[in-house]
Amino acid sequence: MTPGPGRPLAAALAEGTLVLDGGLSNQLEAQGCDLSDALWSARLLADGPGQIEAAHTAYVRAGAQVLITASYQASYEGFERRGIGRDEAAGLFARSVELARRAAGTVERDVWVAASVGPYGAVTADGAEYRGRYGLSVRELERFHRPRIEALAAAGPDALALETVPDLDEARALLRVAGEYGLPVWLSYTVAGGRTRAGQPLDEAFALARAHDEVIAVGVNCCAPADAEAAARAAVRATGKPAVVYPNSGEHWDAGAGAWTGAATFTPDRAASWERAGARLIGGCCRVGPEAIAELAAARRGASGDPTGGAGAG
Repeated sequence: MTPGPGRPLAAALAEGTLVLDGGLSNQLEAQGCDLSDALWSARLLADGPGQIEAAHTAYVRAGAQVLITASYQASYEGFERRGIGRDEAAGLFARSVELARRAAGTVERDVWVAASVGPYGAVTADGAEYRGRYGLSVRELERFHRPRIEALAAAGPDALALETVPDLDEARALLRVAGEYGLPVWLSYTVAGGRTRAGQPLDEAFALARAHDEVIAVGVNCCAPADAEAAARAAVRATGKPAVVYPNSGEHWDAGAGAWTGAATFTPDRAASWERAGARLIGGCCRVGPEAIAELAAARRGASGDPTGGAGAG
């Protein structure tokens, strides 16, 4: 296993803001990968690990200080549907962490690896992560997530990224299970118009993390850039913890046309406002590629006055 950075992610956050990577899927597509499978980018853990490592490397070279693994849509159930047994699947979860570690090792600075734990709705591959309210109890969601989190935790990431969470029930389940494994965690909701995708108030949603000492940041991802600043302020107010913010590009998906429409609104200027609101982990999600992350990293270096990248330099 490639060694990780020499200090904990929480310690680096205490010193300053870190730049996350951008959307893994859009970079994989830019590399020519077909992600039409229900496993999405997780399919490449088995069929094209080199492509995943190359995508991570593109973000490291752009200046990302934290990489998020390709395990968002991975599940034992999904792998089983492709004829992948449990032992092999556990190896694929571990591979997701190692691929990011190897990419991180291509630069002479600290780069942390966060293992992505996507929501139940991501694994169903029907858009349910943007609705929530699956009809499952908190205990049923715990049973679903526990084997995934156990496999990822065993691979030794620097943190678990509980991301794109659409509602409070799933957040409760994820926090309970993640708390069993002794790793730092961030909790990130997908939101719209100042509420979770299931329609719950953000103050209530963020407050769930307040009493969890393992949670090092709380915030939002996979949302419109315009929703991020207010959400960051709400997260800090509700928890007293740093915020994490990594929204989409601002373009809109037209399901009928099967295409993205509109202009991108993700900019370093917006990111500066997220930092003023209390965000200490800042990056991008869908349609935010290495070029945008490079602009964000350059802006952060300029703001800190440190040409090596501030808190992320080793």
